[in-house]
Amino acid sequence: MNSDAVPELRRKPRTLALELVESLGDRIRDGRIAPGDKLPTEAAVMGEFGVSRTVVREALSKLQASGLVETRHGIGTFAVGFGDAAPFRIAADQFATLRDVIAVLELRIGIETEAAALAAQRRTARNLADMRAALDAFEAALQAGRDAVGPDFQFHLEIARATQNAHYAELMGTLGAAIIPRARLERPAAPQEGRSQYLRLVNTEHESIFDAIASQDADGARAAMRTHLANSRERRRRANADAAETR
Repeated sequence: MNSDAVPELRRKPRTLALELVESLGDRIRDGRIAPGDKLPTEAAVMGEFGVSRTVVREALSKLQASGLVETRHGIGTFAVGFGDAAPFRIAADQFATLRDVIAVLELRIGIETEAAALAAQRRTARNLADMRAALDAFEAALQAGRDAVGPDFQFHLEIARATQNAHYAELMGTLGAAIIPRARLERPAAPQEGRSQYLRLVNTEHESIFDAIASQDADGARAAMRTHLANSRERRRRANADAAETR
């Protein structure tokens, strides 16, 4: 037997395929593989991830079924973009106004509060580590003066993954980082000091959610998530009112 195949045989091909789906899906969702980009060849993916051709093909099949990629026979596999071919999606023009953004926040309150409770009941040590990494990335972005939209979305995505219910993670992945309110309605002229204070408040709320999930406090996690998203909704309303007063 070829010794190179031994590591893969120690783990089930199905598990390897799901991990590959998650890795490639993350690259598509965060823009490292943009819509229309051709994915690396099967050989390149095999080399990078150390998996067999069978695993690569199963992963690509799952990505195609979820609407993230499309295969053009004889040409290759291309990123479609998260949600573009999925049964449910929110188009860019549906984030155009304050009312649109608040509507999405209301949807998130309905979904993510229960996701947080399930995450508290089912999270693993790996889930907690991934959430902590997202929070640390948020803090690093804040220190660097960036908007932290990416780490913010990643934190919420990791909570969805911690439910151990793939539908939550798939829905969050379909919605993408555009669901973070400031990704759509941020005021570019906002003073840096006020912006930093706002982001620190957001991450303090994130920490409360994380603490409840880490403590396996389902009711606390549900309440902390509801408070966070309801506060986000009110912050958007106030920001819009303030902007109207300065016109």
